[in-house]
Amino acid sequence: MDLRNDDDGTGRPAGAAPAAVPVEGQTRAAIVQLLLEEGPITATAVGTRLGLTPAGVRRHLDALIESGQARASRSAPWQQRGRGRPAKQFQLTAAGRGRMGHAYDDLAGAAMRRLRTLGGQQAIRDFARDRVEAIVGEVEPLAHDDRRDAGEITEKAEEIAGAFAGAGFAATTRKVGAGVQICQHHCPVAHVAEEFPELCEAELTAFRELLGTHVQRLATIANGDCACTTHVPLLVRAPKATAAQPAAVTTENSGRSAE
Repeated sequence: MDLRNDDDGTGRPAGAAPAAVPVEGQTRAAIVQLLLEEGPITATAVGTRLGLTPAGVRRHLDALIESGQARASRSAPWQQRGRGRPAKQFQLTAAGRGRMGHAYDDLAGAAMRRLRTLGGQQAIRDFARDRVEAIVGEVEPLAHDDRRDAGEITEKAEEIAGAFAGAGFAATTRKVGAGVQICQHHCPVAHVAEEFPELCEAELTAFRELLGTHVQRLATIANGDCACTTHVPLLVRAPKATAAQPAAVTTENSGRSAE
C-alpha cells in the first residue's frame, strides 16, 4: 500500500513547487505579508494564494493570534458565499504591524518636536513636504485640465502606489465603483504621524497635485485603521456649460397711454 504524506512539514501540500515558501520562517513571513496587504482575508484564501494545506495555514494563523500579531473576525453577511456559518477573516493587529519596521520612532519623534521648537509649525510642514517629495519625486504630475481620462488617472495612481511601495508602505491600488483607491497597508512612520498629522496632510496634498483632481482620505493607520486609504474619482468633470441668458422681454407698445 502506498502511504502518502500530504504535508511535508512546511504546511505545503506534497508535490507543490518548493520555491514558493521553502522554509518555516519564510512561510510565516509570507502569511504575515499577505495579511498586511490583503487582510481581512480568509484562511482558505491564504492557502490558495500560498499553496499551503489547511492544517499548515491554521497552525501559522493560530500562532500569530496567540502572539497578538493577528486577530480573527466573522465575515459580514454580504461577504458570505453559500450557506453555513460565516467564514473567519484574519488581519494583522497594531502589534503585528508594529513589527514591520517602526524603528527609531522615539528618536524621530524627539527630532520632530525639537524641529517644531526651533522653527514652529511651518518647519514641520516644510519637512513633511520634503519627505513626500523624496518618495514621489520621479512621478510626473498629470495635466490639470479636462483632457485626461479615467485610464490616465488610474495609471498615475498605480505609479504613485509603486513609489510608496518602494519606500516601504506596501502600497497597492484597487478599483472601487467609479474610482480607484490608493491603499497603504503599512506606514513606517505611523507612530510619529499620530503626533504630527502634517505628515499625512503632505501626502494627501501630493496626491492631489500629481493626479490633478480632488482626492479624499478615507482612513489612516495613524488613526487606528488597518490601512491608509485614499479615494481617487475617475469621472472627469466636464466643463461647466454657460448658462443660457433669459430672452429679453419686449414690451409691445399699443399706443395707449396709461390712464
